[in-house]
Amino acid sequence: MSAPGSPLAGPLTQAARDRGVALARAARGGNTLALHDLLDHLTPYIARICTPIALADGPDATQEALLAVFRSLRSLRDPETLYGWVRAIAVREAVRTARRAARDRPAELADVPGRGDPQLAADIEDVLARLSPAHRAVLVLRDVEGLDEESAAALLGVPPGTAKSRLHRARTSFRKAWSS
Repeated sequence: MSAPGSPLAGPLTQAARDRGVALARAARGGNTLALHDLLDHLTPYIARICTPIALADGPDATQEALLAVFRSLRSLRDPETLYGWVRAIAVREAVRTARRAARDRPAELADVPGRGDPQLAADIEDVLARLSPAHRAVLVLRDVEGLDEESAAALLGVPPGTAKSRLHRARTSFRKAWSS
């Protein structure tokens, strides 16, 4: 994930948003230094989205998302929408990477340690690994990113009802795996 001192480690501040938008404008105008700075600036934000969805393949998903941002920056019509645009790319690449990884290796369903275990983050990651990439994606968008159902559905390219049912199934599966 992102470094503790990183400006994008937690929720985006207005200063971080403004800096990203300014860098995007300059990069779209052909400033290669601004493009480099923009990608560096966006890396922790993208990693924060990709890692919980793609799990161990989070760094690969982050790299794929950064490449997609680099290749598609000129298609960004309004730099003010930078973070929503980047979020959509990050979710798409994280789900794609997680699906590809799931095809490449069989899932192991190890016992989940109890809630009192000191490595809670590892426990949560273990439970998340049991969910499908689509379920992890909707959980991250709703419970980590705080998006509403309509926004999450739009990013995932599914109807709101589908996103709502996936979220319900994902939360149910998570609770069941956690308590087993």
